[in-house]
Amino acid sequence: MSDSALINDLQTHGMRLVDPRAGHEARRGGAGPSDHKAVTIGATTVMVPVHTAPAFQSPFLVEAPDADGRARVTRDGAEVAKVRFPQRPRFYDLTTKDGVPYHQIATLHAKDVLATTVLQSCIRYESRKKTCQFCAIGQSLAAGRTIAHKTPAQLAEVAKAAVELDGVKHMVLTTGTPRGSDRGAAVLAESARAIKAAVNLPLQAQCEPPEDDIWHQRMFDAGVDSLGMHLEAVTPEVRARIMPGKASVPLEKYFSSFAAAVKVFGHGQVSTYILAGLGDSVEAILEMSEKLCAMGVYPFVVPFVPISGTPLESHPAPRAEFMAAILQPLGQMIVRAGMRSGDIKAGCGKCGACSALSTYEKLRGV
Repeated sequence: MSDSALINDLQTHGMRLVDPRAGHEARRGGAGPSDHKAVTIGATTVMVPVHTAPAFQSPFLVEAPDADGRARVTRDGAEVAKVRFPQRPRFYDLTTKDGVPYHQIATLHAKDVLATTVLQSCIRYESRKKTCQFCAIGQSLAAGRTIAHKTPAQLAEVAKAAVELDGVKHMVLTTGTPRGSDRGAAVLAESARAIKAAVNLPLQAQCEPPEDDIWHQRMFDAGVDSLGMHLEAVTPEVRARIMPGKASVPLEKYFSSFAAAVKVFGHGQVSTYILAGLGDSVEAILEMSEKLCAMGVYPFVVPFVPISGTPLESHPAPRAEFMAAILQPLGQMIVRAGMRSGDIKAGCGKCGACSALSTYEKLRGV
């Protein structure tokens, strides 16, 4: 089985842990890859669900890791891979000058990516009628695993330590959408400016399209290197059903904002998350991706993962075959457009751990 096929299988089925302690660093709730565990397969580190309903029924069983963090993955008793669990980051054991544990400020994704949700609240999440049905941004806050607003000083302090102690290579700054026409761009620019003053670390900011395109330049000037504005779903009917509040921002606004952002950040430095498995067809996702590639926007397509405690916790994960039908042509499409995940300066597309997409970019004949 190829690495691409194995990663697809693991990310759609999840995996069961023989030793529950092996999942102690897995993220629960929050914004981003939640209920996942980072594992390294060969030279590729990926995020695999371990605390989701599909994972509890997964045919993939991960044995207890040895002293070096290596473990066998079996399916029906037969070994299919050997994986390695990343070590606990050293910066997790520190506390900020104002007394907040570093791991409540930012977390390690994959093996060398620092990520934070600057504002752990969102105007969409506050209303059952408006909330994105897949989102768990409020869960980690309610459980005390994070704080509501990470200050620029806290973020700078933690980022500097993560680089120096754990070799972090880039950082993701995302946010819940606040009230106001900037849609989070202002707090992201403020955060980026403080981080860049403390450490030379490539940054990706993620927010909804600001009402005024001037915010793209302001974020760039503050030190943001790449930008993510996430569609999540690509057809109007799925957007309205899955994320009724966010769907109030029309696709036309996303596309005008994408075009403006590419002019500022450059070809391939603007990206968008697309969650496959929410109802959009293979054809719809590839058609949207073709438009995005033509604009110089990287379409980061990931398998939807149902998160416990959300309205979609019982929604089935997409089948591995469905993901392969998207990712194989998409990998070729991205390369033809002059983009590769490795060329992105910072962010989810560069990390690539939540999807097998980057492995399809590398296939022979692409």
